[in-house]
Amino acid sequence: MGVALVSSDVPVFTIISFVGMGMIATKEAFDWLLNGPKIVRACSTIIRLMDDVASHKFEQERGHIASSVECYMKQHSVSEKLAYQELNKQVEKAWKDINQEMLRPAIPMHLLTWVLNFARTGDFMYKDREDIFTNVGEVIKENIASLFIDPVLI
Repeated sequence: MGVALVSSDVPVFTIISFVGMGMIATKEAFDWLLNGPKIVRACSTIIRLMDDVASHKFEQERGHIASSVECYMKQHSVSEKLAYQELNKQVEKAWKDINQEMLRPAIPMHLLTWVLNFARTGDFMYKDREDIFTNVGEVIKENIASLFIDPVLI
């Protein structure tokens, strides 16, 4: 799972987003981030596993590299269905880890919220075993339109 988590890019995007916040993100926040906090690992787990489950069949048809699903099936000698169930349990555990970290913030809450929002984005893009990041359809088009074309005025 270590390689899979690194390939999620969550730590890199978190650093980049903190840099873009200017003085809001302090040296302590970057030190915290460089220590691999639980919430960042959990966010990486959610995005990586949900992506792998959602795109598994499509990537196997393309002859893509092994995903978390393939690795789990081979490592534990289980069916695809059981691998999906176990990986979904790991996603649920990762959400619990995020909730736990949000209840006891080690850095300012607005910085933690950025990490939480990365996980939310992954959940939105890959929920229901659909990869709307790769296969852009009406759902994502409607959401983008609601944000930029038809925003709610406050």
